[in-house]
Amino acid sequence: MKQQIEKLTASCIRQIKAASTRKVLTDIKVGVLGKSGELTALLRNLKDLPCEQRPEAGKLVNEAREKLEAAFAEKFEVLHKEEVAAKLASERIDITIDRPYHDVGCLHPLNKVKNEIVDFFVSLGFIVTDSPEIETDYYNFEALNTPADHPARDVQDTFYINDHILLRSQTSTGQIRTMEKVKPPIKMISPGRVYRADDLDATHSPMFHQIEGLVVDKHITMCDLKGILDMFAKHFFDEKCKTRFRPSYFPFTEPSVEVDVSCNHCHGSGCRVCKGTGWIEILGAGMVNRNVLTNCGINPDEYTGFAFGMGLERITNIIYKTDMRAIFENDIRFLKQFK
Repeated sequence: MKQQIEKLTASCIRQIKAASTRKVLTDIKVGVLGKSGELTALLRNLKDLPCEQRPEAGKLVNEAREKLEAAFAEKFEVLHKEEVAAKLASERIDITIDRPYHDVGCLHPLNKVKNEIVDFFVSLGFIVTDSPEIETDYYNFEALNTPADHPARDVQDTFYINDHILLRSQTSTGQIRTMEKVKPPIKMISPGRVYRADDLDATHSPMFHQIEGLVVDKHITMCDLKGILDMFAKHFFDEKCKTRFRPSYFPFTEPSVEVDVSCNHCHGSGCRVCKGTGWIEILGAGMVNRNVLTNCGINPDEYTGFAFGMGLERITNIIYKTDMRAIFENDIRFLKQFK
């Protein structure tokens, strides 16, 4: 009996290893372990053995069954994985297209410059805010201390939808909305599109982009403004770049300044870009007018602040030596230069 069991087990193990499909393996299993299988037949024949041999023989048969069932289970798992892999390979769809490689696109120069400016000010702790492009007369003018008779409110310069609704002409509207909602200290920038009734030429467009900045806190001075703008100029133009403040007038700042930087193309010696002066105007700035702080519910005797605003196209033109029209025409030959 022991020899029969060992011979049957060895023969079955060889068949299991040679099986190539799960159907063949199932037939082998039925032939050995099924109701009419060879091992089952040996189990039935135990009754013909002497009583003292039956326990040992039964133990041998059960051990052989456990060994064969483990071998069958392992082989079934292997064949299942092979069949699944073969099916996936046969049903695989090649979605690739055998065509020449095409270069991918790139960021528009305006977006590149905007991202760099935003990253710079965010690194200094500024938050980025947004405001509606369709604004009310109050946020665009009145809250910014711009009286009703100011030239900027003229219909020849501003796109009015009706008497009180317009397309914003400056991103300073975002400063007002932020100061109404957030109590000082405030450090924010507000990038976005603005609209003015200008003809398109090398330096003007009826739609362009601004980035406005605002800081409000206790003991803020013009020195803080100068320090921030010096860092900005050195970061974007040249480590040796200098800034120059010229007195100016804006209704929402007092005092107000126009900010120039030394020309990064000729380094102050005079060229076509700076029109021979050695300086390039880049933005307007100043200390926030007391009336603007009061309009937003901030006590001007306790808090002071500075604000600045720059045209994104102007910075882009300076860096890349181009003009407004090239930026908006989207000529692919022009855009390829920025890859």
